Amino acid sequence: MNKNELIAQVADEAELTKAKAAEAVDAFINAITSALAAGDEVRLVGFGTFMVAQRKATEGRNPRTGATIKIAASSQPKFKAGKALKDSVNKPARRKAA
Repeated sequence: MNKNELIAQVADEAELTKAKAAEAVDAFINAITSALAAGDEVRLVGFGTFMVAQRKATEGRNPRTGATIKIAASSQPKFKAGKALKDSVNKPARRKAA
């Protein structure tokens, strides 16, 4: 699913115009982005948690030359799925009795 398909589904389920749904989806994305940029985490109970993880500086190798390079420390956005989301994705397949 891409962003346009998400907007169409939100518009359909919430009975909104596509323009209003697009505004809502953009506002949702902007709110999460702003919170993560401020160092906060966003918890959506049953869905998951958006957070920022710190990566330490490391050394790597240039695969072409084999030279050692320094990889700077950075902050990475992460998402941890909540139990309800995990359960809905991992529903056991129903088997027919043989």
